[in-house]
Amino acid sequence: MAARAAPFWSSKTLDQLNRQEWESLCDGCGLCCLQKLEDEYTRRVYYTNVACKLLDLESCQCSNYARRQEYVPDCIALTPGDADAYRWLPETCAYRLIAQGDELPPWHHLVCGDRGAVHRAGVSRAGQMLPEAAVPEDAWEEHIIFRIG
Repeated sequence: MAARAAPFWSSKTLDQLNRQEWESLCDGCGLCCLQKLEDEYTRRVYYTNVACKLLDLESCQCSNYARRQEYVPDCIALTPGDADAYRWLPETCAYRLIAQGDELPPWHHLVCGDRGAVHRAGVSRAGQMLPEAAVPEDAWEEHIIFRIG
């Protein structure tokens, strides 16, 4: 019997992934699309429950992923070369986990084969976010849900 090949995410570095592999790492939690605040002194990043205007609040998917940077110029496009800067991403994020040399969690769709598992595991904020237009930017601090760092 032939040996089973290791999955691409554990046998390649982020720099070695092709575009399809890179995009498939996203678990669909939508947390990176929440508005964030950074403490200028401690550099800690605080996530709010205020979603980017392009984020679908139920599916946690970008409503215009291909053209997102046209509509949201400060949208951060993750690239393999930026892996060292991924500390602002949630600890559950596949890009951050792989950059750190960690395994994907059991609920990740590449592991379990189910894109809805991220929601059932309570990792995403599906149905718990507020649209950006509903919360003035000066009130985001009142909507902090967790911090990184």
